[in-house]
Amino acid sequence: MTVFSDHRIELSQLAFHYREAGDPDAPPVVLLHGLMYDAGDWDEIASFLAERYHVLALTQRGHGESAWPGTYSFELGCGDLEAFTEALSVDRFTLIGHSMGARVGCIFAEKWPERIERMVWEDTAPIDVDFPEGSDEVPGGVPIDFSAATSLVHQIHNPDPSWWNDLPKITAPTLIIGGGSTSYTPQEGLAEAARLLPAGRLETIEGAGHMVHRTFPQEYKELLQKFLLEGGN
Repeated sequence: MTVFSDHRIELSQLAFHYREAGDPDAPPVVLLHGLMYDAGDWDEIASFLAERYHVLALTQRGHGESAWPGTYSFELGCGDLEAFTEALSVDRFTLIGHSMGARVGCIFAEKWPERIERMVWEDTAPIDVDFPEGSDEVPGGVPIDFSAATSLVHQIHNPDPSWWNDLPKITAPTLIIGGGSTSYTPQEGLAEAARLLPAGRLETIEGAGHMVHRTFPQEYKELLQKFLLEGGN
């Protein structure tokens, strides 16, 4: 049974929560959750990865037990990720992100491509709309500063063009996992992002919807097994 430990860390004068599992001497993997979730959303996947990785799941600003500073953007999330990995002396790592977390990871990988070993994006692409225009809320299971949702949803619908234009800067092997026709994320956007990435590819789990790691965890872990643990491209 995987043992998780919860920690608090100060980043840029803000307190953040993260969950840790696995051997600290193993290769590091950082997990970033989606909007209205927290680090615990990854527990099943983290438990699987902890057999081979040092797993670090960060609760992002405005969510759960991390700071609610009232200012939110994907760029600020990227800065938090940089501060988090610097504070823990994690120089190069594998990054797995779902939805909001994948967008944060994309910006990070575009800015510091040399720091990413491998990357997995779950059911998102830099400029795709993750849920219908005008949504007041998305499903989730943790307390959230609602201004975070408002700010990030606005930014999703008004993205920085560089998020898309800079995709070729990402040199790490990147797996995009799509949820197929039952997801509200346009799957054609995932396919186009995979084509633009120098080492990108798309795998679709049809019928999984947006929460692929929750609805089809076994199939999700099988993809991770091939791509991360066995080094498949």
